[in-house]
Amino acid sequence: MIMSFFPAARLGVLLAAAMGAAGLTWWYTQPPALPPAPAGMVTVPGGPDAHGREVAPFFMDKSPVTVAEFGQFVAATGYRTQAEAFGDAGVLDYRTGQWTLVKGANYRQPRGADQPAAPPDHPVTQVSWNDAQAYCRWANKRLPTRQEWEHASRNAQADYAKTYPWGDQLVQNGRYLANTWQGTFPALNTGADGFLYTSPVGHFGATPLGLTDLGGNVWQWCADWWDEPATERLQMGGSFLCDPGVCHGFKVAGQAHATPETSLMHVGFRCVKDVSSSQ
Repeated sequence: MIMSFFPAARLGVLLAAAMGAAGLTWWYTQPPALPPAPAGMVTVPGGPDAHGREVAPFFMDKSPVTVAEFGQFVAATGYRTQAEAFGDAGVLDYRTGQWTLVKGANYRQPRGADQPAAPPDHPVTQVSWNDAQAYCRWANKRLPTRQEWEHASRNAQADYAKTYPWGDQLVQNGRYLANTWQGTFPALNTGADGFLYTSPVGHFGATPLGLTDLGGNVWQWCADWWDEPATERLQMGGSFLCDPGVCHGFKVAGQAHATPETSLMHVGFRCVKDVSSSQ
């Protein structure tokens, strides 16, 4: 019955005292504390995931990689994205509702050379899976696995049953909690949440774990292949193009996919880091 009433630390003290009185030796050891998360990252505790598999603790970028951060990588390395190499990238034309390859579209100007530049505090887009991999290597990080992404989106709780990483509501007290599509996709986007395209990272708040943009704003590349045989890479989290009536991708564990060289105006990424590699 003692186990039902006393937390582990206090139980250890009681057992140690009892065994000491009996002339026996006993040690109670607390589990090792995790090191502090690196700057700009959040600790995601380990434990069983929603499928009963064990997840090791890891660090995850608080927000998706921004245009400014990706620009620092390019300035430091001279890296050229695949969209720049191809000369075009995927853009959804709001007038026609059709995806097209637009000349000059890249991470600097995601909708084309004659369109506005991407704001520096918005998530970088028009980056392929290969581009994201290159950034992660430079930053001494990596892309999250499907298991890690789902675990983080469930706030590291195996029994998490809410619809979204932040809770059950998309709109609370008249305030939108994610950057998604309002209206009827693809005919009408009212922009009721304040944005027709990407939004500044963190604008809509954080999850209980302290992570932002885990649902909506941009789809984010993950390490895993989506299919078998391996032709397309997994994306998680939904985007500003997700209409709940058509694509509810910003729900917990929502997913999409594309080939590793594909660059699109609503796809970005964030990185993770092993706890052991931060020592």
